[in-house]
Amino acid sequence: MKSVLRWLDANIEKIVLLITYSGMAGIIFVEVVRRFVFSQQAAWSTTVPILLFLWVTWFGCSWNIKKRSHLALNEVRLRLPPVGQMCCLVLDALLWIIFAVIVVYFTIEQVWLSYDNFAIVQGTDDIMQWWFYLATPLAWALIVVRVLQNLVEDIGKFRRGEALVVQTSLLD
Repeated sequence: MKSVLRWLDANIEKIVLLITYSGMAGIIFVEVVRRFVFSQQAAWSTTVPILLFLWVTWFGCSWNIKKRSHLALNEVRLRLPPVGQMCCLVLDALLWIIFAVIVVYFTIEQVWLSYDNFAIVQGTDDIMQWWFYLATPLAWALIVVRVLQNLVEDIGKFRRGEALVVQTSLLD
């Protein structure tokens, strides 16, 4: 069980991104071909890719936070002493968590409204909108996990006297 959780921790964002981005690209490709070659198009083909983009966006955000490549002002932090760097990292973590709590709170309400009203994706008969809207609170909860993981790592580095601010790349 522990190895499964470790594997999920290492790969959950990649799996979600691969599935949803491939689904978006596949739907768009097939429907463009159908539109221009056969003069046909599925009614849902313009709606579902947009809704899948919610999953791509928010889980991509979580992945970038995990990789430490999301909206960082490292140029300023590199010039600060270690205590200043640590203060900035703690402030970042607090701001991410506060913002995530706000996002999760209000998007759960949106998911419940969509669920309670049996909102169906336009152009379909049985695909529920809440399935797609669920991406936002799930991904933001995962963002909190990633922020806390980074913070624990930063505290450990600070205590050991190691460098805190790391230049990262998405290609690592």
